[in-house]
This record gives sequence, C-alpha cells and structure tokens, in this order.
Amino acid sequence: MPTTEWFDVKRDAEGREYIEAYVTGIALLRLVLTNKGTAYSQEERIELGLDGLLPPQVETMQQQVARAYRAYRAQTTSLDKYTFLRATQERQELLFYALLETHLEEMMPIVYTPTVGKAVEKFSRLYRVPRGLSVSPISIDRIDAAVKNYPMEDVRMIVVTDSSAILGIGDQGYGGLAIPIGKLALYVAGGGVSPFHTLPVALDVGTERIDLINDPQYLGVRQRRLKGPDYDAFVDKFVDAIRHRYPKAVIQWEDLSKQNAFKVLDRYRDVCCSFNDDIQGTGAVALAGVLSACQLKGEKLRDQKIVVHGAGAGGIGVAKQLVDGLMREGLSEEDAKARVFVLDSKGLLLEDRAMEDYKRPLAQSRAAVEGWTFDGQAPDLLQTVTQSGATVLLGLSGRPGAFDEPIVCATAANAERPIVFPLSNPTSSSEAHPAEVMAWTEGKAIVATGSPFDDVRYGDAVFPIGQGNNAFVFPGIGMGAILSEASKITDGMVSAAAYALAEYTAERYLSEGRIYPPIADLAEASKRVTFAVIQQAREDGVARRDDVPAGGDELRAWVDGHFWQPRYLPVIKAR
Repeated sequence: MPTTEWFDVKRDAEGREYIEAYVTGIALLRLVLTNKGTAYSQEERIELGLDGLLPPQVETMQQQVARAYRAYRAQTTSLDKYTFLRATQERQELLFYALLETHLEEMMPIVYTPTVGKAVEKFSRLYRVPRGLSVSPISIDRIDAAVKNYPMEDVRMIVVTDSSAILGIGDQGYGGLAIPIGKLALYVAGGGVSPFHTLPVALDVGTERIDLINDPQYLGVRQRRLKGPDYDAFVDKFVDAIRHRYPKAVIQWEDLSKQNAFKVLDRYRDVCCSFNDDIQGTGAVALAGVLSACQLKGEKLRDQKIVVHGAGAGGIGVAKQLVDGLMREGLSEEDAKARVFVLDSKGLLLEDRAMEDYKRPLAQSRAAVEGWTFDGQAPDLLQTVTQSGATVLLGLSGRPGAFDEPIVCATAANAERPIVFPLSNPTSSSEAHPAEVMAWTEGKAIVATGSPFDDVRYGDAVFPIGQGNNAFVFPGIGMGAILSEASKITDGMVSAAAYALAEYTAERYLSEGRIYPPIADLAEASKRVTFAVIQQAREDGVARRDDVPAGGDELRAWVDGHFWQPRYLPVIKAR
C-alpha cells in the first residue's frame, strides 16, 4: 500500500480501500496524487476542511474527464496540448490518468513521441513545478539523502535517463527528464503500474551542448558531461542509493548514448533488476512486428534475409533479438547471424573493419560477402540490400529519407511482399514515409513505423500502418518483473515479451492486415506481455515471489487484478 507523510492508503474491515489524510484544507487540494477536486463529496468537504474551497457542484470522475477533454480539444498546437496535460497531471494526477486512458490513442502522440521531443527541447522554458528526482554532480555526494527526500515509500518502477541521446535529437541535458515522465505515464495508463510506485529520474551529468550551457534559462548543471571513470562512479552511487531505499524497484535505462547504453546495461543487469528500453525494448517490439509480418505472408522468420540500417543502441538491440528469434526457429548462432546484415554510417559491419566493440558480435565475415561488388571497405545500403537478397529492411538510423525509391525497390525485387519498417523516431527522422513505400512497391510492402502515421490508401485498398512503439513491450516487461519480484531481467524475459506481442497480434488483428495492435488496445496487449514475462521469470529462476499462480486462467486473472485503474477512493481525516 502506498504511504507518505501526508496520507496512507488503507483497507477497512471488509477489504475496501480508503485514504487516511494527515493534512486538510488547501494543503490537501495541493496533494496531486490524491486530490479529487470537485469530486469530493459534501461529507468529505466538511470533515476535511474543504467547505467553501470548492465549487458547490459535486462531480463524478467521468464528468471531470469530459470537462478536461473539452479543454484539451480547445488547445491549438500539439505542444499546447502537451502543456495542458502536464498541468492536469500536476493538479489532479488521478484525473490525468483517467483522461489519458479514455483517449489513449489520441493522446499518446502528445504525451510521448513525437510531441515529447519538442517538450524536451523546450523543457527549461516550459518548467513549472518539480517532478521526480534530479541528480547532478552538485548533489551526487548527498544522494542517499536526496533519494530519501522522495516522498513515496515503496517505489517499484524507475525510469532513468542521462539525456545524452534523446530520440533522434541527441544531447538535451537536463531537459531529458520529460522522457521518464512520459514513459511512466505509459506504464500507468497502458501497463497497469500504480503511479504511487513510480519515479522518474534525470541523471544530469552535464551536456556537450555549449548553447545550453550558455542559455540563461537553462536549468541543468552548466558543465561538460562526465565521462569514463567519473561517469561510472556517479552512476554507481545512484544505483547504490536506489538499491538501499527501494530494493524491489525495477530500473529502466532510457536514452543513454550508445557507448553508455551497453556499458550501463552490462554493468548493472546482474546487480539490480534493470533493462535498457532502447536496446531490449526496441529489439523486442521490432522482432514482434517482423514475426507478425512473416505470418501475414505465410512465411517463417528463418525464410528471411534481414538488413538493419543503423548500429546504435536500437539497431544493435534489434539485430540481437532477430538473431535470437532465428535461433529459436532452429538455426545455429552462426547461421542466424549470417542472415542479419547490420550497417552503420560507414556501411556494412565487416569483421576486419574498424568499429566500436559493441557492434563486433554482429559483424559479417569477409567470406559472407565474397563475390559482392562494392567500393571502399564495405558495401553501402543499396549494395547490401541488392547482394544479400534482403527481404526485410529495418531502419534505426535516425536519417530521414534513408530508404529512397531505389533501396525500397531493390528490397521489393527480392520478395513478393517485402517487409519495410522505417522505425526511427520522431516522425521527422523516419527513413521513409509509408505512402511512398506503398507507391514504390505497388501496394505490396508490409510497412510499420516508429512514430504514428495514418493508414495508406493505394488504388482501391487501404493499408494499415502499424506503429512499432516500444510501449507495446516495456510496460509488460516492467510489470512482469514487478509482479514476480524478479531479481534480474533475463534475455529470455525480453524474448518472451516479443513472442507474446506477436501472438496477441495474430489472434486479434492479423486478419485485418495489422502487424501491431492499435494503441487503444495497449492495456490488453500489456497484460499478455506481463503474463508471458512472469512465466519466463519463473522458468529462468529469477522470480523471487512464490505466491503467484502457476499459469493459465488463474494467472491471467491475477495479472488483471493487479492492473491499477484510476478511481477516487473515500478520504477520511486521520484521527
């Protein structure tokens, strides 16, 4: 049960929840997690010192949602809508989540990609009230006290960024805090995690952006980024403090630079229950989409040759998940890697080419390209697609327009129905527009994107454009780890998330030509992923909770019963 110095959530003799408030009057109306606004009953208003402080009319949550939605629709720009929703969250958090759940498909592009990218860039100018935990070189030596200052006593889900590689817009300094805030909103609205148990964190280790350092309105530390041993020591202190106060918390690492992303994941994955969404979440959701696309055209994953354009955290994460998926279908590791071709800005990864260490496991041998024709040390994207016989083309490069007509047509020449996923975020970084891909392939391509795009009409047909959004997997991975009290998040748990999403999509939406569910169905998809992750945690021997149902309908009902829903509880004054 959530508890703070201001309120407790308790149960009465019949098991019904209620809030015991330790503050009254105007102070109670400032507690955003419990504030009911106009929904306080007349009896509560009298007992809690609210009489005369609110409009006379008592409203239901549904009436408040309708009122808030009308105000939301009156906002003229996407950034105005984002600001309105954040302001609602800081006044009445329960109302914010009720509003978001009711209109999730419409509002998700506002609270997260692509609009959150604009909010990150303008974070210091939009700043109004504090949220989450901010850790910097100024405060890192007082980190235990800083963590203790956070009011929630039982945090279970933490999203952390150092803001070094935000979406496709790079180093954003302290402004990256908007990303954990947005991610946690999706954990709550789409993944069933209670907001009483969440914590967004900014590790403000500085910025390489001199324009930010010199900006008089910038709210972050004005120094260059910590690197090497200084960075490692900083993160070590943070992790130690979190483990001490919140030993059951799951940490999601978010938007770290590609060098730090792999280092941090490897450094802490066996120390605390943690995962990197850019690496593992992106990999899982991409694998799920490719599996669905293969099923849509009556083929197997092992039938495909796959090109991954982009070798950052996302691209390597996707490539690793695809290799795991190919091995799951019976291929050896060597044969699986031979079917996945990864390119960075210098071309195809080849074993004798200079590259960062984290890329090397996905590099092809020189023997694999024997007989290919190309200039320089490595084939470029068009040469790789043409000569590998690629049937699947995945974009994680952050390069808008990278999938031009010759490249898409070359992929289409290798398959009756090519799979083309321009997955880079935000929308402005997408490797191709779905309408172009459909036109170039005469309506034959199976297309999914990272950011939301409208369905495409080509000829007399309308083709659904799936959104390969990490939100289809990371809430379930996190919630599954929370409910099983996993000691770590294994590779098997991440793969289980991918296959659970693909199976759910096949059951519900493949007949409609969809390879991802609609965003409106996020909560149900998350329940399926959560179920699979719990089962895999048990199989992998990392589940520390022994009172979880074994499986089947009983486990499904148990998962469903643990999904948090926004609702107002009765509030009484502490005696």
